[in-house]
Amino acid sequence: MQWVLKEITEENKLQKVKLSKELNISETLSHLLILRDIKSFEDARKFFRPQWSDLYSPFLMHDMEKAMNRLHQAIENKEKILIYGDYDVDGTTAVSAMYLFLQQFTNKNLLDYYIPDRFEEGYGVSYEGVKYARQNDFSLMIILDCGIKEAEKIHHAQSIGIDCIIADHHVPEGIVPGACAVLNPKKTNCNYPSKELTGCGIGLKLMQAYCIKNKLKEDYWSKFIDYVAVSTAADIVPINDENRVLVYYGLEKINKYPSVGLKKLSDVAFLKRNRKIKVSDLVFMLAPRINAAGRLEHGSKAVKLLISRDETEAEKCAKDLHDVNTQRQDLDKQTLEEAIQIIEKDDTFTQKKTTVVYKENWNKGIVGIVAAKLVEKYYRPTVVLTEHNGYITGSARSIDGFDLYEALLSCKEFIHQFGGHKYAAGLSIEKNNLERFVHHFEQSVQAFITEEQQVKKIYVDAVLNLNEIDTKFINILKQFEPHGPSNLHPVFWIKKVKDSGRMHEHGNGHLKMYLTQHSQKEYPAIFFNGIKHFDTFKGKTFDCLCKIDIQDIVSDEAVYSIYIQDIK
Repeated sequence: MQWVLKEITEENKLQKVKLSKELNISETLSHLLILRDIKSFEDARKFFRPQWSDLYSPFLMHDMEKAMNRLHQAIENKEKILIYGDYDVDGTTAVSAMYLFLQQFTNKNLLDYYIPDRFEEGYGVSYEGVKYARQNDFSLMIILDCGIKEAEKIHHAQSIGIDCIIADHHVPEGIVPGACAVLNPKKTNCNYPSKELTGCGIGLKLMQAYCIKNKLKEDYWSKFIDYVAVSTAADIVPINDENRVLVYYGLEKINKYPSVGLKKLSDVAFLKRNRKIKVSDLVFMLAPRINAAGRLEHGSKAVKLLISRDETEAEKCAKDLHDVNTQRQDLDKQTLEEAIQIIEKDDTFTQKKTTVVYKENWNKGIVGIVAAKLVEKYYRPTVVLTEHNGYITGSARSIDGFDLYEALLSCKEFIHQFGGHKYAAGLSIEKNNLERFVHHFEQSVQAFITEEQQVKKIYVDAVLNLNEIDTKFINILKQFEPHGPSNLHPVFWIKKVKDSGRMHEHGNGHLKMYLTQHSQKEYPAIFFNGIKHFDTFKGKTFDCLCKIDIQDIVSDEAVYSIYIQDIK
């Protein structure tokens, strides 16, 4: 494991000192701000004190006026509206929020939602979905978290009298669909300042625009901000700029007055909770349960929970999703064990730069999770494949810095279909091309990957002395939340610390350590799965990397813990 300390320029070092004085904070904390491109007092104010007023006007988004007018027309004329979205967390939260929003303005009988079946229809807009809209007399489809890459299907829908409003955040490729409105900040002709909104976030901007135009109170749309917070956390998009405001207030709502569905899901996810919910809880506790519906059964189960206003019904739906997620976890574990067995039996594996594993009866819905876990274990570009509908199909995951999409592109003659980005992709292969794909994928990765990319790295934000950790430091560090991409949980390098000699095993294989540095004061720390280091470091001096986790317990009292990430 290589430790990489993030560097700043000489100019930024001067800005760091200036910012430290202006804000009356330590230079370690101002260093963290500089790394996050916060270089002035005003930048820091917006970062530490997110405000509703920091949100951009929705009318800055290209086509927003068209989308809002078409929606208004549909509501005024009592048209039937179908809300269509992907089966993942972003798609199901977006559909749920839009469904509940529109219920405020139109008859429930004029509304419906549609989530495609992951196994039969696949990702995005499907012809089956358009057929459903046609057969049930819907004249407007609001398509969330997908649609930007389905020009042909959108053209088909429009040609048979179904207008489409697309609210998608994926990068457009080729022709932008000819819908009546396409909301996507990543379009080349869109000057909207915040480019990284989720599909649910863009849906919220449409709600905001509708309310502004019709002089409706803010609460008509802002009440759905908890759904946006969940989608933003789950979709691993940058939590800065407008997203920081949305997640900040979304978490506040989740902790104080959440929607019924999210409240019941939180209750089953946390058997015991004496602290406030954080972004990490959305990512690791709520999102997997919402996702489980689409992975093993049908994404509409997640929507049924999220739109429920009846506590008894919502509790039943939440428990159902919890049970499905438990099944998913069991499948993950079983599939991962089988994949490792295949790898370990391969005598040529150590000479390879890639991991490709295939078993025909693995569940298509969880191969992406298994691929990510194999990357974590072996640290190399990985493809996990199964069989579905006559094709070998699966998911690919990459390592830091390596462009997986380009590697797959160089093998495209052996791939039936694929799509994705630098670090993750989905693909399908004709059976007779499997061996050729495996061979050429290995050759492609060998040709492009560097030795540097094959070394697993931990990126370090700042060097920290233990005596800096006081009440003021903790209170300011707490205000760096919510954490996520572009504002990851800071990692600190603590040099020449010593274990006081009271190190002991804590739980199953973990270490409880008592760190000292320059004084006799002890700082308790936990090193998960660190028991293997017991004999090497007990009573010795060493360097360690750590995160400082600050928990808001229900009484608002801040409690911090030091979690060691690595040691040497």
